[in-house]
Amino acid sequence: MPLPEDFIMQLKQNNPIESVMSSYVSLKRSSRDYVCLCPFHSEKTPSCHINVGKQFFHCFGCGAGGDVITFVMKAENLEYIEAVRFLAQRAGMSMPEEAKNNDLSRLKARILEINRMAARYFHQTLMKDSRGEKGRLYFKSRQLTVKTITKYGLGYAPDEWRYLTDYLKSQGCTEEELIAANLARHSQKGGVYDSFRDRVMFPIIDLRGNVIAFGGRIIDGEGPKYLNSSDTPVFKKSRNLFSLNFAKRSDERRLILAEGYMDVIAVNQAGFENVVATLGTALTPEQARIMSQYADEVIIAYDSDGAGQKATQRAINLLSEAGVRTKIIKMEGAKDPDEFIKKFGALRFKQLLDNSDGAINFRLSKCGNDLDLDSDTGRVEYLKRCVDVLSQIASPVERSVYISKIAKEQNISRDALELQVNSVIRKRINADKKQNWNEIRTFSEKRKTDPAAVNFPKEYKAEQGIIAYLCVHPEELSYVEKNLSPDSFLTEFHKKVYEKLISGMKESADFNILSLQSEFPADEMGKITGILSEAQTLELNRNAAEDYIRILNERREREQSAAPPSALSDDDFLSLAQKIRSRK
Repeated sequence: MPLPEDFIMQLKQNNPIESVMSSYVSLKRSSRDYVCLCPFHSEKTPSCHINVGKQFFHCFGCGAGGDVITFVMKAENLEYIEAVRFLAQRAGMSMPEEAKNNDLSRLKARILEINRMAARYFHQTLMKDSRGEKGRLYFKSRQLTVKTITKYGLGYAPDEWRYLTDYLKSQGCTEEELIAANLARHSQKGGVYDSFRDRVMFPIIDLRGNVIAFGGRIIDGEGPKYLNSSDTPVFKKSRNLFSLNFAKRSDERRLILAEGYMDVIAVNQAGFENVVATLGTALTPEQARIMSQYADEVIIAYDSDGAGQKATQRAINLLSEAGVRTKIIKMEGAKDPDEFIKKFGALRFKQLLDNSDGAINFRLSKCGNDLDLDSDTGRVEYLKRCVDVLSQIASPVERSVYISKIAKEQNISRDALELQVNSVIRKRINADKKQNWNEIRTFSEKRKTDPAAVNFPKEYKAEQGIIAYLCVHPEELSYVEKNLSPDSFLTEFHKKVYEKLISGMKESADFNILSLQSEFPADEMGKITGILSEAQTLELNRNAAEDYIRILNERREREQSAAPPSALSDDDFLSLAQKIRSRK
């Protein structure tokens, strides 16, 4: 049974799309509507538009689009029912009796349940089982308190091939479900065995309190130091952050970005709730955009070794693109936050945070690496690198301060340095505009690769035009339906949209095409919002509709006239023979 239409309507009214999207991206007013950087692909110039009146978004760069439910589905990686439930909770609404979840939704719910059982079993093993002694000794050596271990639900997986598998199967789980959850793997002999063995376990928990995955650290022996869950239907490494479920509760609009699980837990135990880490991979654009929802400033606390410094540079770039200020702490006498806190205490670490240097100074300090600054060639290359960094400073005042600093340091003309920086800025602005235009053009070209769009461009535009016309003029339903059959459509997608539009408008005078997100996947909803967005530039009147209908009907008539006559049935053949005989 589908969800009641009046419930969905109330849900959308209680969750205005501009309000929901403002929790994910920074919106800029554009006339009556808004524009923003698209949260679903990297860009520097906003190409995502939010139509406040019709309550939909559409990105002209990547083609994403839909209503508030579609947005949440894409942003949170949820199924339709899950996104509806998410928005209902946000608005304080009770869910009505739901339609039965589809197979994927049921599998997701099952994996979350299995993960919860696994996390509890790992934790009980650590805290109470004799086989958890090895894990207890490890966490004791890392100076973690029982309170912290309990807070994070830490556990231990013994060095046994089927320890977890046998337990979960005894609880009614199937081997296929354990494989899907990435808690077990197929053996060469056809059986299954545990994915995590002889490791201390770190449950990964999402913002809704669900255990979505695990990280396991080896204590001794052979194997990778950390083993993390692979992507599953409920978990995507690139879209989640460890301990964000705790960090989001912080009153500060700043986050500490650490390198690993133990660094995060040590910093949190020291009293800093606002700390997160990536999940075994380098920071991704998606994670940077997620962090921008909770912080205006991120302090990067990566290891002081070469790999950590390289990762810091990458993080600075991604966070900058997401509109987040960055600072970097310099840890002297320790290689990571965990070691620093153990040696110097929480107060010194707070001072380290408060005195952290800006990303600009960090990047400028790296410009001289591998250069002989006593030579003219080395100085010129150093200044080129500095110009590249300075040109990326958005604030003119801040940029001016650093230009003066470098000019004085290198004993060169400040005006000459500023002239060079401004030249690079102009080139970069032009390049960004060209890139964004190319992205939009590339997306437009992709849409044109539909065979119907290539072979029948006039009819293709007419199909989109008549759909847009009905959306703008629902009072014209009878006229359009009377004069245009769905069979006159060349493309199956447009035909399906037209049929759903007709049937929906017949059922309800308040029908909105965007309510079809339960019947169309997210990429097709993007195509629908693309039609609606382009409709704002068209003159959609009765004359235009007549042209669209004429173009489509004429095409159908030409196809019918060119088609060979169909074979006669036996009865029709006998009837025709009798008519011919009677004429003689």
